[in-house]
Amino acid sequence: MKISTQELFDGIRSGDKRLIGKAITLVESKKAEHRKQAEDLLKQIMPFTGKSVRVGITGVPGAGKSTFIENFGLLAISKGKKVAVLAIDPSSAINKGSILGDKTRMEELTKQENAFIRPSPSSGFLGGVANATFETMLICEAAGYDYILIETVGVGQSEILVADITDVFLFLKIIGGGDELQGIKRGIMEMTDVIFINKVDEDNLQKAKNTRLELKRALDFIPPKEKDWKVQILLGSALNNQGLEDVFEKINDFISLKKKSDRFELVRKQQSEKRFEYWVQEYILASLKKNTMFEEAYFQHKKNASEQISNPSSEAKLFVDKFLKDEN
Repeated sequence: MKISTQELFDGIRSGDKRLIGKAITLVESKKAEHRKQAEDLLKQIMPFTGKSVRVGITGVPGAGKSTFIENFGLLAISKGKKVAVLAIDPSSAINKGSILGDKTRMEELTKQENAFIRPSPSSGFLGGVANATFETMLICEAAGYDYILIETVGVGQSEILVADITDVFLFLKIIGGGDELQGIKRGIMEMTDVIFINKVDEDNLQKAKNTRLELKRALDFIPPKEKDWKVQILLGSALNNQGLEDVFEKINDFISLKKKSDRFELVRKQQSEKRFEYWVQEYILASLKKNTMFEEAYFQHKKNASEQISNPSSEAKLFVDKFLKDEN
């Protein structure tokens, strides 16, 4: 039975997790009728968004992201905050299914009244960031969640895309063999605001300190992302709840600094502009595919690209030029 936009709106505002979930499913849908209702719903909730702290969290597989998120979430809740977790799961390339395992890994957090966990399949979207993550985040903000934690799958370009929709970017690091800086992309270091070296204990404490020193030296060669902010490198163990208070404090220090310098609102505006540009491209392409005048040309140029008759960029330009010429 179809749920009305008003019922979804009321459910979001009252914190009804079932209706929040239904609303997210709606904005994730690609069906035309669902998109129309989703747009109506998003328009209604917009005045109630923007008041959360949006935290992007990345790290290689095995860095302990789920454990960190669960215990960080529990810490925030103990301080009277509401926490939403958007965990982007990798989708199967064969059947588009998703692992969706985070809800079982975060068992304690799931039980909390003031927590909401939503694992979303990436659906093959670039870098593993779900197509509607930004819109899902808005729904959680309108529902009154103070912290929204977005976990990346830790592969490809997902870090860049998550950094583009969050206020603070946290990189989880663990102690490994050999060169500790090996494999850390410069791009990740450039977008990182806080680094947490996880799984530190008495046995590897000195190694962790050495890694922190190496990271500090490496960061000296990277221009600061924010004026008057040095990337914080913290040590601890999420499993043993060590160092999480420091992370919580540094995240809030960073947000306070951005707000004082007016960078907070400026970056938020830039992020919304990027989403606007993304959806312009999506809607234009969808409209062209449905237009019988251009459908044949679209698939012909696509075929030329796939069969390597010409490079994809050239075929795309030929198609767009044809579209603009015919429109004029």
